[in-house]
Amino acid sequence: LQYTRGTVTAFAPFDARADAEALRKAMKGLGTDEETVLTILTTRNNAQRQEIASAFKTLFGRDLVDDLKSELTGKLETLMVSLMRPAYIFDAHALKHAIKGAGTNEKVLTEILASRTPAEVQNIKQVYQQEYEADLEDKITGETSGHFQRLLVVLLQGNRDPDVGVDEALVEQDAQVLFRAGELKWGTDEEKFITILGTRSVSHLRRVFDKYMTISGFQIEETIDRETSGDLEKLLLAVVKCIRSVPAYFAETLYYSMKGAGTDDDTLIRVMVSRSEVDLLDIRQEFRKNFAKSLYQMIQKDTSGDYRKALLLLCGGDDD
Repeated sequence: LQYTRGTVTAFAPFDARADAEALRKAMKGLGTDEETVLTILTTRNNAQRQEIASAFKTLFGRDLVDDLKSELTGKLETLMVSLMRPAYIFDAHALKHAIKGAGTNEKVLTEILASRTPAEVQNIKQVYQQEYEADLEDKITGETSGHFQRLLVVLLQGNRDPDVGVDEALVEQDAQVLFRAGELKWGTDEEKFITILGTRSVSHLRRVFDKYMTISGFQIEETIDRETSGDLEKLLLAVVKCIRSVPAYFAETLYYSMKGAGTDDDTLIRVMVSRSEVDLLDIRQEFRKNFAKSLYQMIQKDTSGDYRKALLLLCGGDDD
């Protein structure tokens, strides 16, 4: 699958050795020239960064990621190290860290499993098995419970129906089933929500949401909000939002990572890095449309220093 809506594309003319030399010079001796480091790493795509790392090792016998870790600190370090992670392993690595040690980071499980395509989910499971010699599903079921766990397991199957024409009779039926399970019943029949939202095709579900609104007078998000709570509610909402529009879901995720007091830098970094070669242009568009300011402006207002410079370079421009 070729994505073409990213802000970061292959840099040309590209010279891995020249970049490796520039990075070594920037980090050698006393003090680090952070600007050179961040400028090179944010303007090369992931495949090129891997080539730079390999040239770095060839020329200097040093590990680029280790050098970045020892020369940089704080959020800039986290961002640069994230950029260096091979693209194919990015999600598997994020999930591994979300279910490691004390406490599970449900936010990461939700964000990744709600937004990735079935093909991407299959790939994540495979990579997880290869890299960590463990079964992702076992790991996740060991750390979660209840309906939240069940919906995660359904999403982990990566078996959503393909988009091939919409059967209006089934649309009507699903919408009625959700209506009866949610609005009409005292206490929600969560299982119906899990099965329908987790397995039907994207175009089918978009029609179901319209039909649901017609039948009930509510957006399905409002029903989920009222009838469920906690991690299950957040996951159901994320799935619905991603069915409607993945870029809009990420625009909202970025907005709330910066809104109010304090910034959720882990989320900000994860989304900016993981979507930079996928659909960050579309995310920027949705952000501008929905939040009365651009992503660029919000990053500018909410972050500082070299970390801000790097994020703005990844953002790739303003939308005013």
